[in-house]
Amino acid sequence: MDLRKRLALLLCAAALLSCGLVTADEEGSQDESLESKTSLPSEEQVGDRSTGTRVVAGQIFLESEESDSHTEDEESFRSQEEEKESMSEELNSLEMSNLLNKNLEDVEMLKPVLTAIGGTADSEPCHFPFLFLEKEYVECTADGREDGRLWCATTYDYKRDQKWGFCETEEQSNKRRQMQEAEDVYQTGMKILNESSKKAQKKEAYQYLLKAADMNHTKAMEKVSYALLFGDYLKQNIQSAKELFEKLTEEGSPKGQTALGFLYASGLGVNSSQAKALVYYTFGALGGNLIAHMILGYRYWGGIGVLQSCESALTHYRLVANHVASDISLTGGTVVQRIRLADEVENPGMASGMLEEDLIQYYQFLAEKGDVQAQVGLGQLHLHGGRGVEQNHQRAFEYFNQAANAGNSHAMAFLGKMYSEGSDIIPQSNETALQYFKKAADMGNPVGQSGLGMAYLYGRGVPVNYELALKYFQKAAEQGWVDGQLQLGSMYYNGIGVKRDYKQALKYFNLASQGGHILAFYNLAQMHATGTGVMRSCHTAVELFKNVCERGRWSERLMTAYNSYKDGDSNAAVVQYLLLAEQGYEVAQSNAAFILDQKEASIVGENETYPQALLHWNRAASQGYTVARIKLGDYHFYGFGTDVDYETAFIHYRLASEQQHSAQAMFNLGYMHEKGLGIKQDIHLAKRFYDMAAEASPDAQVPVFLALCKLGIVYSLQYVQETNIREILSHLDMDQLLGPEWDLYLMTIIALLLGTVIAYRQRQHQAIPRPAGLRPAVPQQEPPQQHQPPQ
Repeated sequence: MDLRKRLALLLCAAALLSCGLVTADEEGSQDESLESKTSLPSEEQVGDRSTGTRVVAGQIFLESEESDSHTEDEESFRSQEEEKESMSEELNSLEMSNLLNKNLEDVEMLKPVLTAIGGTADSEPCHFPFLFLEKEYVECTADGREDGRLWCATTYDYKRDQKWGFCETEEQSNKRRQMQEAEDVYQTGMKILNESSKKAQKKEAYQYLLKAADMNHTKAMEKVSYALLFGDYLKQNIQSAKELFEKLTEEGSPKGQTALGFLYASGLGVNSSQAKALVYYTFGALGGNLIAHMILGYRYWGGIGVLQSCESALTHYRLVANHVASDISLTGGTVVQRIRLADEVENPGMASGMLEEDLIQYYQFLAEKGDVQAQVGLGQLHLHGGRGVEQNHQRAFEYFNQAANAGNSHAMAFLGKMYSEGSDIIPQSNETALQYFKKAADMGNPVGQSGLGMAYLYGRGVPVNYELALKYFQKAAEQGWVDGQLQLGSMYYNGIGVKRDYKQALKYFNLASQGGHILAFYNLAQMHATGTGVMRSCHTAVELFKNVCERGRWSERLMTAYNSYKDGDSNAAVVQYLLLAEQGYEVAQSNAAFILDQKEASIVGENETYPQALLHWNRAASQGYTVARIKLGDYHFYGFGTDVDYETAFIHYRLASEQQHSAQAMFNLGYMHEKGLGIKQDIHLAKRFYDMAAEASPDAQVPVFLALCKLGIVYSLQYVQETNIREILSHLDMDQLLGPEWDLYLMTIIALLLGTVIAYRQRQHQAIPRPAGLRPAVPQQEPPQQHQPPQ
C-alpha cells in the first residue's frame, strides 16, 4: 500500500508539472545559445506582483520582495539569509531527487510484464536482459528476423535454451512497420523542405508529406492540411483541408482544433458559427497552441464572441509573449513587413518598404565594386531579412567580412554579434566575438560598445565586471543604440552594478521601445502588468504584450499573403489574411476587408462578401485605422453589407474627423450637412467642414473648391427662390437710397462708360501690327492702293 501511495503521488506531481508547461506548437525548432538565453518561469510564477520580478534582456526571474530604502547592512544580512535559503533548497532538491529516483525504481518494478506470443515459449514472460549472438538485449528486438517483427527470449541465454516468442501480434507488427515507414517518408519530405529554397523542390517535398499523410502520420497531416488551406505548394482545397482538420481534431491535435475553429469563425467550407469556433480555439489553447492563445487573447481584449475581459486577454497574451521573447536573440530576429493593400492602390507611388529587384542588384553591384556602405547595408538586410529580402546568414557574413576588412566598425560589430550568437553558418565563439567587439568599440561604434557590455555582463570570454558593462552600455545608449538602452534599463531594474531604480529602468525601456526593440516592449509590458515602478495598467500591458506577440514567427505569413496577392492568387491571400486577422493583426484585417471589398476572392460567397468585409473593416477601425473608419461610414451610407443608415455613417465620419483628422471624413460630413442626410441641413456647417477638409489636406483643395462653388450657386438660387423680387422693388425708394439727384449720377456713370468704350475702340484701330525689321515696299509705277486692315 505504501508503494502504491508513493506511486500515486509521483504520478500526480508529473501531471501537475505537465499542466504547468506549455508546449510551443510551432513549425520546426531553433537551437538557443545558453549564454544569451535563460529559462522563462511558468505562468503561475509570473503573477500580478508589484515587486519581485527580475528582467534581464527580456527574460523574467522572480526574487523576494525588496525595498530600495534598505541599508547596506540590511542588504548584506538579506544576502546571507538568501544563501542559507538556497542551500536548504539545494538539499531539499537532492532529497526530492532521491525520492523520485526511488519511486521510478518502484515504477520499473510495477511495469507490466511482456508475455511471449507464439514461438517456442508461448505465454511465458520475456526475460530482460537476454543474450543473443553474444549481445545483451534489454528490450524486444527484430535482430535475426527478415520480416522485422519484434521478439524476445524467455530465458537469459537464447542459444542454450532456444526459448523465445513474439512481443507483438502480426497486426500490431504491420501497424508499427507502417508507422515507421510513414515516419521515414515524413522525415525525407521535411529534409527536402528545410534544405531547399526552390519552389520545385518544395513541391516535391510536399509530395512526400502527402504520402505520409495518407499513411495517417499526424505531423504530415498537419503540414498537408495547412498547405491545402493556404495553397502553399499544393492546390488550394478548403474541403480537403477541412476533412483533414476534422480527422486531426478527433486525434486531439491542437493544430487541427485551432484550424477547425478558424474555419467556423470565417465560414470557409462550413456554416459560420462563432460558438463552435470559440470551443475549438479553447481546446487548441489547452493543447498548447500559441496561435489559439493569441486568438483568444484578441477576442477577450475586443469582446468578440465573449465577455470583454482585460485580465483574461492579459493571461493569454503574456503566455505567448513569453515564448516570443525567449526566441529573440542578439541579432534581433526577423523584420515584420506590414504592407496595406488599400494604401498601395490609393497612392501607387508611395514607398511600401519593399526593395525592387533592380535596386537590390544595384546595391550588389556596388558591394562587389568595394562600396563599404552597400556591403554593410546588404549584410544587415540578409541578417534580419525583410523588405523583400530573405534571411541568409551566409551572405550576411560575407558582406560584413568584406566591409570589416576595409575597416568599417559597424561591420566588425555585427560580425561580433554573429559570432556571439552562433548559427548553422557561423560557429559560436566568445573569443572571436570579443575581438570584433573590442575593435568596433575602440572606434566608438555603439554596436560594438553594447556587445562589449554584454560580454562583461555575462562573462563571455572575460571575467564578469558589472562596472565595465555599465560603462559600455551607457556609451552605447548615449549614441541612441537600442541594445545599449535595453541593457542599461535591465541593470537599473535588477540593481546590477547600480542601485535599483525603476524610474531609470522605465526611462531606458521607453527609449529602446521607441527604436522598436521587441524586448523593450516585453519589459514595459511586464512592468505595467505587475505594477512595478508604474501604476498597474492592464490595458497598457495587454497592448504592449500584443505588440510583442505580433512579432512572432507566424508574422512571416504577412509577406507570404502579400506575395500571393501580387501573384494574382487572391483566394490564397485572403485565407492567410483572414487567419492573421483572427490573431488580431490590424493590417491583415484591413487587407482581408480590402480584397473582399474589391470582390477579388471567389472563395467567399457573393452574399457573404460585403458582410465579411464590413466585419473586418470594423475590427481594423477599432484598432485606429483611419481608412477603415471611413469605409465603415461608406458601407452604412450606401448600404453595403448592411441597411442604409445615414446616422451611423455620420457617426463614423465624425469619429474619423475628430480622432484622426481625416480630410475625406470632413468632406463627407460637409456633404451630409449640405444635403441634410442623417443630420439637420445646415449650409453654414457644410461650408465649415469643407474649409476644414481643405486645410487638413492639400489634395482636398480642388474638390473643396468645386463643392464650395456648387454650394454658393445652390445657396444663391435658394435665396432668390425664397425672396419676392416685385415686393422688394415696390418697397425700394431710390431717392431715399441715393439721394434726390440719383438720375444725374446714373447718367454721368453711363456717359463715362460709353466714352471709355469709344476711346478703347479707336486705339485698337490705330495699332497696326508689323513684322519687326521690315519696311513696307512702296511701288513706283503702280498707283497707290487704298490701305486695308491686316487679315
